[in-house]
Amino acid sequence: MGVLPLQFMDGQDATSLGLTGTETYTIAGQTDPKAKTVEVTATPEKGDAITFQAQVRIDTPKERDYYENGGILHYVLRQLAA
Repeated sequence: MGVLPLQFMDGQDATSLGLTGTETYTIAGQTDPKAKTVEVTATPEKGDAITFQAQVRIDTPKERDYYENGGILHYVLRQLAA
């Protein structure tokens, strides 16, 4: 619900970036509805932060509506309440 779908850029993956999945992630640029990419910073418990670009995978206007409303359930409930 309201999760921003991202895809690694061509030639990148978790292994090539040194990601383990235990990092804390910060995303910059996701508030721009026209953004095609965002900057992701992965901060491990110990060690230096890893910053990389990722593609935003919101591919249709309806998906954008769902994301901006916090997910499809919230979107539908707001439509019913209107």
